[in-house]
Amino acid sequence: MMLYRKIPKINNELSILGFGCMRLPLLKGGILDEKRAIAQIRHAIDNGVNYIDTAWPYHGGKSEPLVGKALEDGYREKTYIATKLPSWMVKNREHMDFFLEEQLRLLRTEQIDFYLIHNLAGPMWKSLKEMGVLDFMDNARQTGKIKYAGFSFHGRVDDFKTIVDEYSWEFCQIQYNFLDEFHQAGREGLEYAAEKKLGVIIMEPLRGGNLGMLEPPPEVDKIWKKAAQQRTPVEWALRWVWNHPQVSVVLSGMNEEAHIEENLNIAGNVLPNSLTQEELDLVKQVANTYKRLMKVDCTGCEYCLPCPVGVNIPSAFEVLNKLYMFKNTEEAKFMYAIRGGGIFSGLGEGYASQCIQCGECLEKCPQNIPIPEVLEEAVKYLEDDKVKERLTMGKKMLNME
Repeated sequence: MMLYRKIPKINNELSILGFGCMRLPLLKGGILDEKRAIAQIRHAIDNGVNYIDTAWPYHGGKSEPLVGKALEDGYREKTYIATKLPSWMVKNREHMDFFLEEQLRLLRTEQIDFYLIHNLAGPMWKSLKEMGVLDFMDNARQTGKIKYAGFSFHGRVDDFKTIVDEYSWEFCQIQYNFLDEFHQAGREGLEYAAEKKLGVIIMEPLRGGNLGMLEPPPEVDKIWKKAAQQRTPVEWALRWVWNHPQVSVVLSGMNEEAHIEENLNIAGNVLPNSLTQEELDLVKQVANTYKRLMKVDCTGCEYCLPCPVGVNIPSAFEVLNKLYMFKNTEEAKFMYAIRGGGIFSGLGEGYASQCIQCGECLEKCPQNIPIPEVLEEAVKYLEDDKVKERLTMGKKMLNME
């Protein structure tokens, strides 16, 4: 039976498992399998899930209307809808109103329960404030078009704290898993938000599914097999996140019926602070092993920025590390094309191949990373003649073209 937790500023009980609608099932040719996706969402709701998360760009703009369909026939009354303002697409204050009105129409609802500003980081937050986003959120609340205000975040923890403090949010959404405990907002951000009485929604608990691979790297598999109680990698990863009492909801992108059943079963018997110290130590060993498989010891501090020619150095290193850890070449190349293409940063292209070997970054790096040399490796393994093609595909997927 599904377990529930309350967000401090809200009295409603939210299912600890949320249904993420970014990776829904597809037919051949990459077409969204609407019939199957709707059946999956409704099955999850029938089994206690009451938090449904979507966003403007998911599935090239097709996720929100599908969620609207899925929540007909009485399912809307059983759930809370979460969707997001696509921050990188906003050009002015009026644009914000346009997106919200369209989302209400697509979702077939008069009110969005949990409305987030999508993919915030320091520079984006500053720009949105100048365009009037605080007035927009106030007005959306006052008119009843949204119920609760939040933001999703991918950036440095000091920027996270600033954003938390600059508006009366009810909740936030961060990337958190046992490999990212000290990355982006991380544990420090999680605890800070909880201290401020914000609910915390967790995305990427499996790091895009990579931490839940049935066949993890041999070095990792060897550690999992030492456990007194055997669990799948998925269960270890989810239990680790839910072990934190500050966590409100964990989002999972479930596009296979077997994944839904596994996650529902786990969410029915996991409590905060339920992992033993031995189990926590085991997870830490796994995390450290994954980190040893990384190519470059970059913490994402961004001291190397700005690069004189615009290279997004931390992003290139993060993708390179994922390639070395998880060996998924196509996924890494696609992620590299999108991030290097400046879709989310709005700063223009910042590929590793733009490096001119000036060495300015070397003086700034606290980890003493030979940055130009590692960028050459990023070019070797992540850039090819299909970079632009992948960038174009990414823009289409994000509903930007």
